[in-house]
Amino acid sequence: MVEFALVLPILVVLVLAIAQFGVAFNHYLALTDAARAAARQGAVSRQAPSPASACQSAGYAAGTDLQGPGTTFLLSCSSPWTIGSNVTVTASYPYSISLLGWVVTSGTMTTTMTERVE
Repeated sequence: MVEFALVLPILVVLVLAIAQFGVAFNHYLALTDAARAAARQGAVSRQAPSPASACQSAGYAAGTDLQGPGTTFLLSCSSPWTIGSNVTVTASYPYSISLLGWVVTSGTMTTTMTERVE
């Protein structure tokens, strides 16, 4: 019983750390997918009335898991929108990993996707 009482806090912190890492990794995957969806939409929206806004709309639609109260999911699309040029999408999302109320690390996840305009 004494050994269990000594090891239990370490196990609880370890399990919580794994859960927090899983949440942060899930947010990174969602961020990367949103940037990929936006870049793909930007690559095929050359003839749209506003290709940059179509690109951003697709990214925000794909990143619904990242949008919530108190979060700042930012996405930007840039390109000259001519055939053969590149569309570059940059997406960022703030993260914070905390264990038992203490913030271990925090910062901003950023990903960039580039596709050729068709």
